[in-house]
Amino acid sequence: MNICIVGVGLIGGSLAITLKENKFATNVIGVDASQENLDKAIRRRLIDEDLPLDDGIRKADLIVLSTPVDVMLHLLPEVLDKIGEHQVVIDVGSTKGRLLDSVATHPMRHRFVSTHPMAGTEYSGPEAAIPNLFDYKFTVFCEAEKSDPTALELVKSMYASIPMQMAFLDAKEHDVHTAYISHISHISSFALALTVLEKEKDEERIFELASSGFSSTVRLAKSSAEMWIPIFRQNRDNVLDVLDEHINQLSRFRSLLIKNDFDTFHQLIKEANTIKRMLS
Repeated sequence: MNICIVGVGLIGGSLAITLKENKFATNVIGVDASQENLDKAIRRRLIDEDLPLDDGIRKADLIVLSTPVDVMLHLLPEVLDKIGEHQVVIDVGSTKGRLLDSVATHPMRHRFVSTHPMAGTEYSGPEAAIPNLFDYKFTVFCEAEKSDPTALELVKSMYASIPMQMAFLDAKEHDVHTAYISHISHISSFALALTVLEKEKDEERIFELASSGFSSTVRLAKSSAEMWIPIFRQNRDNVLDVLDEHINQLSRFRSLLIKNDFDTFHQLIKEANTIKRMLS
């Protein structure tokens, strides 16, 4: 199984490690706009070789697109133009609506399987790639019914080999759900980091006093703007909806503090505590 990974950053690189270690891939080809990233991936043995895009596609059985989602919009049709009936293309992007619309009528759409492995860290680049990142987490398949059964089964077997759990959604459902469980978390973390940096100019004191609670809440603020701006751009409407609700909830807490209404504050915290059942 020759696998070509286009974009050898955190997700692409971690996938490369996993599929090499579990023997699903016999050869992993890296393609990236940055030769520096490819050199790092070779040094870390994330990939077996690096090639230009056309050569990587030609040699591969399975092509994985792991670039920022704005790049995918023009990259996916280009890759589908170049493949044959024996090849399969997947993406691992965090937004689906615009991407799937862009290839809805492409003659090779049936050889494309759209997926989103729900895993990651706040770091980016090939140096951030780690083994076991995906173990036992979920990957979402979008519009799986539009893919050939043979293509779908290959991708299912790839994720099963990791192993990952699988869920199936349409593009709209996916983008709404990720806005609530992922995209808003990043905006909140960016906003909290900016709030603290604005109020506390002494950086040394921030780190001196920071507890594990602050570190875990603001962790996502380390995430790459180059990756997240395209996500927010493509999922703008859903992110706005959830952001409006988040602002409403913050306003409720603010109003209760102004009124010294700590009984209601207590009740809201107890309601929030019920999320433990979903995350346990």
